[in-house]
Amino acid sequence: METELNKKNDKYKTFRTCSIICLIALVLSFAGCGIGDSKSSSSTSHGQTIVKGSENIPKISVGQFFENIGKNTGIYKIFHTETAEEIAEEKAEEAVKEAAAAVDPFAGKKAPGWQSFLMMAIGFLIVYLGAAKGFEPLLLIPIGFGTILVNIPGAGMGTGPDGMLHIIYKAGVGNEFFPMLIFMGIGAMTDFGPLIANPKMALLGGAAQLGVFATLFGVALLNYIPGIDYTMKQAAAIAIIGGADGPTSIYVSAKLAPEMMAVIAVAAYSYMALVPMIQPPIMKLLTSKKERQIKMKQLRPVSKTEKILFPMMLLIVTALLLPTAAPLIGMLAFGNFVKQCGVVERLSKTMENELMNIVSILLSLGVGSQMTPEKIMNLNSLGIILLGLLAFAIATAGGLLMAKLMNLFLKEKINPLIGSAGVSAVPMAARVANKVGMSEDPTNFLLMHAMGPNVSGVIGTAIAAGVFIATYGM
Repeated sequence: METELNKKNDKYKTFRTCSIICLIALVLSFAGCGIGDSKSSSSTSHGQTIVKGSENIPKISVGQFFENIGKNTGIYKIFHTETAEEIAEEKAEEAVKEAAAAVDPFAGKKAPGWQSFLMMAIGFLIVYLGAAKGFEPLLLIPIGFGTILVNIPGAGMGTGPDGMLHIIYKAGVGNEFFPMLIFMGIGAMTDFGPLIANPKMALLGGAAQLGVFATLFGVALLNYIPGIDYTMKQAAAIAIIGGADGPTSIYVSAKLAPEMMAVIAVAAYSYMALVPMIQPPIMKLLTSKKERQIKMKQLRPVSKTEKILFPMMLLIVTALLLPTAAPLIGMLAFGNFVKQCGVVERLSKTMENELMNIVSILLSLGVGSQMTPEKIMNLNSLGIILLGLLAFAIATAGGLLMAKLMNLFLKEKINPLIGSAGVSAVPMAARVANKVGMSEDPTNFLLMHAMGPNVSGVIGTAIAAGVFIATYGM
């Protein structure tokens, strides 16, 4: 099918735009770490600045980046025996992490009563969007009720040690427990067939990670604003919001910036739930009507053997090359293998139904319990929320523009709308891509095509998380 991309002028314009974006992403992914707060940073011998609070974090050059990644591969760890100095250094780092996790930056702070009522109003708005407007009710309704309940004056539901919402947060949200269970459930609910049938869709999931690196750069820029101070570890944790993956955001913040986990979780899950509101305007802005009407050929059938082998190969490759991402990828692979092997149907159904529903309720309530005025109404938190929205928009645009770039070289054109599904919000982003496509042509079903970049986005964000942890957290 001919599209406007086949016109010479549009072709060169799109190519230049995509080339510039890719170049910026490459530069920012390495240079973003060198930008800091001019009012409170120290200078290096090269005239660069260090992000405030990161003075004791080693400066990561390109060479050191690859060295850190190399030393954190499973292959290196198999053949390398740790020395006494390395063991002592690891213990010291663990002690520092535990001390940071124990610090609550909001302890002792009490917001005025009117701010609590304002947060309750926001909670009711969230419930309204989920129940009346249908914006991901499975997430928004429990998040909204968590917000309402924790802000009721005198109820104490978010107060430790006995408040119900406090217990839920400490039990599974404030650590990696619930995120791991969610990834297991996602694996059991996910069909990797569309990605296996059309592997080039992985490029769209990779392009959507542009939102992660854009967030990393944006965090550094915000440090120039008086009253906002982020360290590099906090910047890396915040950046994962750009992947639109709530469980991964919680997991990374637990490893790198536990003191900011609450607001990071709120931002990540809020924007995941608002996919149907955020993405369609961007999709229509960056694509033409003819592009949105492109019909794609039916995917080839994927054999049972391919579906069984895929999660195992994914796990093996991750374990050998990036074990810091293995917890997330491992649970995803476990859930998917249980689904595809076909011999433990009871476990598969439990993972994707009862267990997933229970954990989703608890996780969403726990996230909502963190939406208190003390944690939300401050410059650092508002900066994170703003960056989350911007990063989500950039990630959506990155997938769309990559699809347009690919169309310059493909004989069989792909509908650029499926590029927006490269963000990790599964399966919400894929459903939105399908809905926008059907609004242009009711016979154009894009759901299965969009699932390819959607599941690759999950893997891509987990890998980005593993890279950040290997670089700054190990």
